[in-house]
Amino acid sequence: MSKIKGRNDGPGGRNEHYDVGSRKNVPRRNVVAEIKRGEHPDSHVVKVNGREYARDNPDNSTRDNVNRDK
Repeated sequence: MSKIKGRNDGPGGRNEHYDVGSRKNVPRRNVVAEIKRGEHPDSHVVKVNGREYARDNPDNSTRDNVNRDK
């Protein structure tokens, strides 16, 4: 299960910060860098409109998605 959870705190509900395990309000750029370093093997980076965001790797579950229901 992904330990990254989006905060939907940016314009239009974009994730500018994430909760990562027990760390709260981690900036998007830090989470993206951690994923690129391989620190979150169940996640990947996606580029949307020139911005990089964290995404959960595809599976059959919605409860572990970055933007899962609260």
